[in-house]
Amino acid sequence: MRLLARGLCVLMVLAGSAVTAATPAHAATGTQPVHDYAAAIRERVWVQTPVDSDSDGRPDRVAVRIIRPDTTRRVPVIFQPSPYYAGLNDIPNHDDIDRGAAGLAASSTADRAETITFGGYLDNYFVPRGYAVIFADSLGSGGSDGCPTSGGRNETLGMKAVIDWLNGRAPGFDAAGAPVRAGWTTGRTGMIGVSYNGTLPNAVAATGVRGLETIVPIAAISSWYDYYRANGGVVAPGGFQGEDTDILAKAVLTRANPEACAEVMADLEREQDRETGDYSRYWAERDYLRDADKVRASVLLVHGLHDFNVRTLHAGQWWDALGRNHVPRKIWLHQAGHTDPFNIRRAEWLDTLHRWFDQWLYRIDTGIMREPAADVEVAPHRWVTSPTWPLKGRETTLRLGAGPRQTFVDDTTRTAESLAAAPDAADPNRFVHLTAPLTRDVRLSGTPEISVRADLAGDSPYLTALLVDYGTADRFVRVRTLAEQDCVGPGIEGDPGCFARREYVTAPSDQEIVTRGWIDVRNRISPSRTTPVTAGKAYTFRFELQSTDHVFAAGHRIGVVLISTDRDHTLRYPAGTVVGVQPGASFLTARLS
Repeated sequence: MRLLARGLCVLMVLAGSAVTAATPAHAATGTQPVHDYAAAIRERVWVQTPVDSDSDGRPDRVAVRIIRPDTTRRVPVIFQPSPYYAGLNDIPNHDDIDRGAAGLAASSTADRAETITFGGYLDNYFVPRGYAVIFADSLGSGGSDGCPTSGGRNETLGMKAVIDWLNGRAPGFDAAGAPVRAGWTTGRTGMIGVSYNGTLPNAVAATGVRGLETIVPIAAISSWYDYYRANGGVVAPGGFQGEDTDILAKAVLTRANPEACAEVMADLEREQDRETGDYSRYWAERDYLRDADKVRASVLLVHGLHDFNVRTLHAGQWWDALGRNHVPRKIWLHQAGHTDPFNIRRAEWLDTLHRWFDQWLYRIDTGIMREPAADVEVAPHRWVTSPTWPLKGRETTLRLGAGPRQTFVDDTTRTAESLAAAPDAADPNRFVHLTAPLTRDVRLSGTPEISVRADLAGDSPYLTALLVDYGTADRFVRVRTLAEQDCVGPGIEGDPGCFARREYVTAPSDQEIVTRGWIDVRNRISPSRTTPVTAGKAYTFRFELQSTDHVFAAGHRIGVVLISTDRDHTLRYPAGTVVGVQPGASFLTARLS
């Protein structure tokens, strides 16, 4: 999982600092930067959890680093949890991607996190404004006890214990083992983070813990099944073929005496089940959607529409679940990939985040909850707002043509991008349906669903659907770092507090895969049950694509492309599976406006 592993601006803290309280310094418009960052109090605390995940007979403890204003009244807390503060181990991924092949070299987890920037602006921006900022090592990483489990219940309870300590419900200790209480805080806490660091806030919020007032999950997972699996299929986050929950857990196992977790690591590898891909009790434990009705915290949800690591379905299904349970919420969707919005829309992001935390942690009416719920970048540098998301457009059914059955042959050597190219040309390895050129701009928002009537004969159990925008436009390529520096406030100890300006790069292209989805056809009845197919027999396969928000420009054509293997995401069985599609009985459903 590509995330904050190298080059972290980790807060260095001092043990044994005096405990004082802080004055809320804010004008009518919100908190102001009146506290001296250089005089801030720094502490280290170990919080006791209710779990013993390394089975050593003692409750696991979580290492917590604190920086807070040196003032006289209690302050709220901004809390970023992470398993990455101590870096990553170099762990080879599974080498079973090409099923039926031999002698394959495994890839590695090393350096896969370098493109993501640690959000070190939290302390130097918010401490002067009257907030405590804390960073905690997730179980099994850094200075914490226990074992990492890639979203397992113990990790959730480990970070929940920090909220409990801040509210006087869990014990904490200093380096000498003396009890420490958080008498300096109001207990009101907001959790924030990117990717795994944002997933832990989702997990803790789903416990309903009191004192967690808000969360800001950025590029975060809402169900680990949908990170490593899809409708019964074993899939990989973009760029990390062969990774799975056991690989990630071993990568973040940076605690002292990691051998204590050997049995836990073996259990993960066995229980995750890379053979059937079925949804099981193992995955249910890591599915926060199941407990969305317990969420008490408000949610500011942020995701990149070109995030192929933590894919956009995580945002779409979490947003929908929160809405069904009447959770106060706001969403930001941007055109970049797996990144913090600080990197791409800095001034607007800091203003939004500041007003959000003032609203929910200082309980200042900043007006942010009367503003539109959705901020969406529908095209590069073109932001629009709306009162709801998805938009209240009509559900449109797009038939995939008519006429007789059409066949294509699976070719595992070709990428989805190559199979989507040149849609007007004949290609034996795909099915494609195109609309006529659009007479006006059409905006798609939400989570499309496809129904395909087809038969399969061969080794590959995968059916992949691609929704493609055909027409020349400037499209997102990557985020790049610029030469200039830009300071947002005093720095962390040993760091100047300056962060390189970043922007995303676009380039003209005549096609874009807007969204995609996968199913293992043996799971057509349920993600939890494998049921073999009979070769040559037609079945109906229904599955969701990734959530998205995209404008198809006037003159462009909408394309639906069907393939079997998605080389960069699914397992690769021996080539040659023949897929027969019945166009007239197949259709895509999407919300268009």
